Amino acid sequence: MSLEYAIEYPCKMREEYGEPTLRALGRTASLVSRIISDSVDNDRQPSPESYGLAMHFSEDVMRAEKISSYCRSSCPAFLEGREAIGCLGRVNYPIDARFERFLADRLQLLYDTMPSEEWPRILHVLMDPETVFDGEATKELRRVTTPEGLRFFELRLPIALARDAHKLTTDNVFDALAGFKSSDDGRNGYQREIPSMALGDYGDFLEALLVRDMSESEKERMRSSSQSWAQYVRLAEAVRVAEDLDVRILIE
Repeated sequence: MSLEYAIEYPCKMREEYGEPTLRALGRTASLVSRIISDSVDNDRQPSPESYGLAMHFSEDVMRAEKISSYCRSSCPAFLEGREAIGCLGRVNYPIDARFERFLADRLQLLYDTMPSEEWPRILHVLMDPETVFDGEATKELRRVTTPEGLRFFELRLPIALARDAHKLTTDNVFDALAGFKSSDDGRNGYQREIPSMALGDYGDFLEALLVRDMSESEKERMRSSSQSWAQYVRLAEAVRVAEDLDVRILIE
């Protein structure tokens, strides 16, 4: 399970394959790549089941590699990383507890130490009593456990902020990070989006939360201890690329 996103740049591959197929190929290639990487990282041969899965999807992986080759050579929306198709990305569930605590601490620090006139605009939206990011969508996800025992969040309860920000929890933040309802009713397969007009505000907010004023050693500690942190940092990079290209970020 993952939160998936795409930089909606109108390239030749997107025109040829269409958004749903591009997304499906990216998901398959990511799954196979993760299976192979796990085997390499643990210095062992892939299991027969993993090998069979990789062979079953070999044609899809070859198509994804064709797209990836084009991405690397020609596409301004390409992002480095483990994704086969560079304009796509994902944040894998469950969101780890280490990251959620980091997020709460960073948000509290912003609130406590930064004058309100310097807050990222999204923080003003979160603090508004009538905010659209009321945390209800994330609250519902926390209640879900699949038949396989999978969850969306390691923590069963959100982390509440303190002092004058006590009405804000990490549920509000994750609602905000999921963007807005899609302006085209999800016809492209993604139900949510960050519209181009909001990308600058989201970029400011994500960078303030995730990386601002952190040393390289601090970043490395987070990278090694929290998969969610590294994946949200890549989302922040995608937001800035989309801002430069004046296109949407699609989210599902």
